[in-house]
Amino acid sequence: MGRSASLPRGLRDRFRARDGVWPDDTGCRMLHVDMDAFYASVEIRERPELAAVPVVVGGIGGRGVVCSANYLAREYGVRSAMPTAHARRLAPHAVYLPPQFDLYQEVSRGVMAIFRDITPLVEPLSLDEAFLDVGGALRRLGLTPGGVGELIRARVFADFGVTCSVGVASTKFLAKLSSGMCKPDGMMVVPASAALEFLHPLPVSALWGVGAKTAARLEEKGLETVADVAATPLPRLRRMIGVAMAEHLFALAAGVDERDVVPVSREKSIGAEETFEVDHHDRAVLRLELLRLSERAAGSLRAKGLRGRTVSIKVRFSDFTTITRSRTLSVATDVTQEIYRTAVELLDGQVPPGAVRLIGVRIEGLDNADSAQQLIFDAPERGWREAEQAADQARSRFGSLAVRPASLLGNSPERTAEFEPKPE
Repeated sequence: MGRSASLPRGLRDRFRARDGVWPDDTGCRMLHVDMDAFYASVEIRERPELAAVPVVVGGIGGRGVVCSANYLAREYGVRSAMPTAHARRLAPHAVYLPPQFDLYQEVSRGVMAIFRDITPLVEPLSLDEAFLDVGGALRRLGLTPGGVGELIRARVFADFGVTCSVGVASTKFLAKLSSGMCKPDGMMVVPASAALEFLHPLPVSALWGVGAKTAARLEEKGLETVADVAATPLPRLRRMIGVAMAEHLFALAAGVDERDVVPVSREKSIGAEETFEVDHHDRAVLRLELLRLSERAAGSLRAKGLRGRTVSIKVRFSDFTTITRSRTLSVATDVTQEIYRTAVELLDGQVPPGAVRLIGVRIEGLDNADSAQQLIFDAPERGWREAEQAADQARSRFGSLAVRPASLLGNSPERTAEFEPKPE
């Protein structure tokens, strides 16, 4: 979707509980559950004294970006994906915290386990949001879809001390829209019979797939609301924005979204990247960072039972020129040393010298480890894999820093947040 949308207050109240009674949720089997300011909320759970102050999580250096901001920080204009330096100008009195990604993953796994305890039809979109199809679970639970939404909100807060917002509707599109409108810590039910009443007052930017350029093009033609799109003859809409986009938006504006919840979405690639606080020419520094990134990416592969055949690196220079280089291996791997060796060969052999701003490692061509071609028994990588699996177990018990390659134990180049922010 494009910019956030909201309903007029009176109409918004139409889709919330009144005197404890929710709107008719018959046929509303789709739920969208979205955690509220997830990373910031987890940090506040760990440090309750921060509950009454603006909190910003993200890269805290000069090139860092905001990954999450609590709602007090948002009152000052702080938003996800905003440069941290800009956030500091808007809210200099806020508390700025570096991310603890392992902690967020741990909470996310627990939250997703609650969802899967209710229904096997769970489609995670990220660490902090998911679609659920609860149609098959209603009789077993003895609840309506709205009742399931309330159950989820209560269990998430009771078990993990963070809140979530839930949209309940007949389609995925409506469920996601409504969850965004009832934040934070709310729930909204859009009856199937009232889908157009809910949709049509919204701006065109609320339609999934409409960005700033498409919205501007539609508004230039006098189409400002979803109702305007629904009332436009399809042939005219095609001439405005092209056949595929026109048909997509025309269906959504009519309340039509036939997408099902997809419980397993196969990953196409796994990787990690870093943006340096200071540009680096020194290849020794870049190789050290490639080792760190290879370790993270390989660990993710092993945790998910995957191996990959293609190793690629991404390099962004100080002038923002970005190049990628890749190599396909003869055998799929999840071994840090093999990924690292290939990444270094790509860096040394195919990347020209220059000041580097960002570097990344990615593994593609993924397959399940059980079905991936196995290395021969006496291959040298076998010993590395066993050592790395033992290290994985140690880190699982004692923390991410329990076992590290010796070359990563010393000083490391300053870096920004180690993962991409999710707009909230």
